[in-house]
Amino acid sequence: MLDESDVRAALDAALSSGGDWAEVYADRKDSTSIRVEDRRVEELTSGRDQGAGIRVVRGSQAAYAYTNVLSRASLVEAARAAAAGIQGAVAGSPFVADLTRAVPRVTHPIVRSPRDAAKADKVAITRRAEEAAWAQGGEVRQVLASYADVVQRVFIANSFGHLSDETRTRTRLACQVVAARDGLVQTGFEGPGASQGLELFDTSPPESVGAEAAQRALRLLDSIPSPAGEMTVVLNAGGGGVLFHEACGHGLEADAMAKDTTVYAHTKGTRVGSELFNGVDDASDVNMWGSFAFDDEGTPAQRTVLFEGGVQTGEMSDRINAARLGVGPSGNGRRQSYAHLPIPRMTNSYVLPGLSDPALILADVSYGLYADGLGGGEVNPATGDFVFGITEAYLIEDGRLTSRVRGANLIGNGPQAIALVDAVGTDFAVKQGMCGKDGQWVPAGFGTPTLRIARLTVGGTGG
Repeated sequence: MLDESDVRAALDAALSSGGDWAEVYADRKDSTSIRVEDRRVEELTSGRDQGAGIRVVRGSQAAYAYTNVLSRASLVEAARAAAAGIQGAVAGSPFVADLTRAVPRVTHPIVRSPRDAAKADKVAITRRAEEAAWAQGGEVRQVLASYADVVQRVFIANSFGHLSDETRTRTRLACQVVAARDGLVQTGFEGPGASQGLELFDTSPPESVGAEAAQRALRLLDSIPSPAGEMTVVLNAGGGGVLFHEACGHGLEADAMAKDTTVYAHTKGTRVGSELFNGVDDASDVNMWGSFAFDDEGTPAQRTVLFEGGVQTGEMSDRINAARLGVGPSGNGRRQSYAHLPIPRMTNSYVLPGLSDPALILADVSYGLYADGLGGGEVNPATGDFVFGITEAYLIEDGRLTSRVRGANLIGNGPQAIALVDAVGTDFAVKQGMCGKDGQWVPAGFGTPTLRIARLTVGGTGG
């Protein structure tokens, strides 16, 4: 993307007034977005956005400037602006090492790039999902299908001599369906995505995406209001990933750890969860939604163990906060674009499979709730307290799924919940979403096996 002599000039300018190290980050995004609603194409946009950001770092202090013009003059001007933002620096030119191109440890191969596909083909994919949703029955009242792809070129160089240049491709198809009967209105959603091209639809056909979203909404028309109270809760494979991501993951990001604003700030090395509980963050998982070759600071993608046998073992860090904690960066420095500073973020957060048969996990429950998927929620990182909505759930009675229920919430505390995990299934599934933090949105994967939590408070309006 950038001429190396221009990058060197920018790094020299960035360090001209002091600073410990400097970095050039540039990206170019080619994207397509399609929205089909009620059998009409309501939106079809495509475009390119590109630019570069220059960061100068002194200790834990960082100054940043960016430009959407990739000329030498613009890069140097941005670098000087960033250099001027560093306070208390000693004027001079710290050494800038020779740039050496880094070889990725992992790659994410693309079979059919979205850039090679016609817009009409992408519209057809979206319409296939929408039509499959409508075909599920007359109680389907509204369907919104959306398609998105992005091919992102990412270039990173820093004064330590690192240079990396990778292309990230992501594709996603989502369908949201509204169904109604006798005044009861329910919604269903399905939205697979991956670091893949159009080959995503070989394993996630558009018809299955639309049909599953509609069937979820239709199933909820036959539900009863959820009961409330403390009970055993079983989270289905994949569906429990959002709880781990929110209730545990954000509290293990290094900026929260360094600021002492998380319940996990002082428990590293101690047993927090059940001995059955093992959790990781893994940006190296090939072709997964939150994966990459290098993070947005140039640190290679890797698997970071967060919990092992219930013991809190690690954290997710960028360069600055890793230094504050006295650890190495874990490859979790992420940013939304060249206009943003990198911050510690999750990539693909997984609870690892265990040894229990999922069917037996259910069979051992006399009374409880089976959560087939979690929706939005709120978490207080300082205490670990959370509230999550459940998109679809069933009562468990005498080891069997019985009544389908709606309007259930899970109320609890992250460390307490993982301490009460008493069964972990051999199965495993991953869901996809967009994670927001400090005004930035990045793709993140959520993976779990079937999990059983011995006691958790369920909120509901039923008897």
